Amino acid sequence: MISALTLLHRWLGVAFCLLFAMWFATGIVMHFVPFPTLAETERFAGLAPIDLAGVKRGPAEAAALSDIGDVKRVRLVQRDDGPVYLVSGGSAVEALHGSDLADGTVRSASLALAIARDTARQRNLNGEDVTLAALAAYDQWTVSERFDPHRPLYRVALNDRLGTELYVSSTTGEVVLVTRLRERAWNYIGSIAHWIYPVALRSHPAGWTALLWWLSLLALIGASSGAVIGMLRIGFAGSRPVSRYSGWQAWHHWLGLCCMPFVLSWIFSGFLSMDSGQLFSTGKPTPAEQASITGAPVWNALLSDEIAYVSAPVREVEWFAFGGRIYRRERASVERQQLFVSGELADAIRPDRALLRRDEIAAAVGNLALGCEPPVIIEPNDDYAATSVVPGARVFRVVCGRDWYQIDGATGALLEKLDPSRRAYRWFCAGLHTLDFPVLTARPALRAALIVILCVFGFAFSLTGVVIAGRRLLIQSGHARRR
Repeated sequence: MISALTLLHRWLGVAFCLLFAMWFATGIVMHFVPFPTLAETERFAGLAPIDLAGVKRGPAEAAALSDIGDVKRVRLVQRDDGPVYLVSGGSAVEALHGSDLADGTVRSASLALAIARDTARQRNLNGEDVTLAALAAYDQWTVSERFDPHRPLYRVALNDRLGTELYVSSTTGEVVLVTRLRERAWNYIGSIAHWIYPVALRSHPAGWTALLWWLSLLALIGASSGAVIGMLRIGFAGSRPVSRYSGWQAWHHWLGLCCMPFVLSWIFSGFLSMDSGQLFSTGKPTPAEQASITGAPVWNALLSDEIAYVSAPVREVEWFAFGGRIYRRERASVERQQLFVSGELADAIRPDRALLRRDEIAAAVGNLALGCEPPVIIEPNDDYAATSVVPGARVFRVVCGRDWYQIDGATGALLEKLDPSRRAYRWFCAGLHTLDFPVLTARPALRAALIVILCVFGFAFSLTGVVIAGRRLLIQSGHARRR
């Protein structure tokens, strides 16, 4: 048994020692420089005030004339070529001009450049020297599936000192991502290396997921076999424990034993990060659950002059379905919004409140499941915290038996379904892999220090494996030459 485990660990170690070293080193970088994404504060800062006088058609007409079969949301934003409705349902989105409901797809580089220039101006960036860097379906920073509705993307360079690049959706004309030279450079030795994220591979999600799943599983088997061997190979000189190895193998032995809890938990949680619903649930509500929350909105029930009741100045207006009703939310700043019930004159013109009420949440979830408890507000320090799209806005949790539903009080979006499997996954994956435990997230400096220290020890342990593996390969190649 020991000889079989030793053989397994030896050759898996040869195959994976460099990968282990890379994972630990890049893990440090990732903690301080995450993969580029567009924060809501950045997105909203780039929006211009809407020219309401230029909106000649209503949101109900936009919903009716779009090709979206199950319209759930209609947004109104300002672009360089005028106000535009963005109609969405499911995973599809469509842009229609607010003036005449003509197709709002961005078909020219000149329009994409103008949109990028306006966005830069709104954010007080230098956008006078913008140039089109590329029009492509995929590049290194836009391989995620969340960009699928927006492909191809116009990549626009601001040519500023920060090396800022903006990605403009050809579908909606929105800026969906902003990257800068520094974070791009660090990510090549951080996230891209850590996730084995080259475009040619990552643009094939099924193949990339399968590769990472098998690599993580084999790495876990290799580390686990080493842990068993390490425990069995401890000797004693009197009462003092000693290693039965010498030289680099002894270093590898002792460092492995010291790092064993961290290494095993980190590799195991990394393996779970590629689970995709195979062992644990995904946390994504089913289409039926989503439909139960939104209800069956009657878009043509909106007032024909709905736009006349929108307050000015405003930078974004959204009509969304929730609990069978249609709400209008108006946003003049990223932190504040006004929420109205649309379709009825009294509610459409009266500033009602900023967020959904508990009774509205309870009524909507009543269509979803039986025996649900009253909604509660999720505190920021909750073990299963969720974040609203509006910074600081409250998120509600409704417990329905063994299932928990997290609902954004600002938008009515069903953010997550936490069944027992998903709640366990939160600790096994995020908790173990990024030390996302409340006691540490409340102390970010301590958490960062622990991550760095543990990864440094893991990296040192991996380097001893690299040396041993190199020597093993030299021995094997010498045997081969002599034969």
